[in-house]
Amino acid sequence: MLCGDMAALSTDTLVPVTLVFGPETLLAERAAGAVVRAARAADPDADVSQVSGSELTAGALAEHVSPSLFATRRVLLVNDVQDVSEPVGDVLVGYVTTPIEGIHVVLLHPGGVKGKKLLTALRKAGVHEVPAERLTRPDDQVSFVRAEVRRNGGRIDEAAARQLVEAVGGDLRGLASAAGQLAVDAPDGQVTGQVVAMYFEGRAEVKGWVVADRAVEGRTGEAVEQLRWALETGTDPVLVTGALATSLRSLARLAGAPRGMRDADVARDLGIPPWKVRVLRGQLRGWTPTGLARAIRAVADADLAVKGGGNDSTLALTTALVAIGTARSA
Repeated sequence: MLCGDMAALSTDTLVPVTLVFGPETLLAERAAGAVVRAARAADPDADVSQVSGSELTAGALAEHVSPSLFATRRVLLVNDVQDVSEPVGDVLVGYVTTPIEGIHVVLLHPGGVKGKKLLTALRKAGVHEVPAERLTRPDDQVSFVRAEVRRNGGRIDEAAARQLVEAVGGDLRGLASAAGQLAVDAPDGQVTGQVVAMYFEGRAEVKGWVVADRAVEGRTGEAVEQLRWALETGTDPVLVTGALATSLRSLARLAGAPRGMRDADVARDLGIPPWKVRVLRGQLRGWTPTGLARAIRAVADADLAVKGGGNDSTLALTTALVAIGTARSA
């Protein structure tokens, strides 16, 4: 299941037994919550119970999966199912093959090898499984952000989503919170790179990268505007020159890579994730080796100026941005 689907789990998965497997607690909570919401949508009086695996006995399980006199549906959430005793595990496996209508059991497992025998038996019995793995790949995190923004009624393109991931990091709760707030706060629900940059004005390194991206893409006017805003809000000029230098060096190294080289191989050589290679390929269009060399020299001059060789950091950086734009179009 894609992370976007995971972010908004369909209530069509209201099945007798669901195994939620993985260490990402946000996704696990959402998967369990989706089952509860679906049950209550079918019956507002649905009975919901929760128990830890270590405390679940065969007798308690039998009671939980018995029809209720007061509700047409019941939901049992079993946390840390890896801790259930072997006899209880056998009962759970048996219930997968002979469920009772209107009873929905959600088994939550944090991942890992503990309870492997039970997991194997549940899967062999045909349990419905929902993954809750940590999203460590940047591409998956970007997809999650885009799904979260849509989930909250907004829109965001891939570039802005990547910018948000770079600003917030890979913590899914942080990404979900940020994406949700941006979707609500953004004009007309359109979350742009500018909106992301403004929202995270306290993260100076993000502003440096925004300036660098605009500059190497030939959007000099926007780069200068972002530079002024960044410096006015306290960004250290050294962060800007650092971002510019890194971006240009990456472009130069990409330009020197053998033709036909796979993105994964280029990423390994450059020490960057594969998605960044795709971004760099787009930014490289319009550049020549001579132009890159000129731009790198211009940034080196600016770096010297902002570190004490000159008196006006704003002027030095603005001059560098103009020089980068000129070098790109040469």
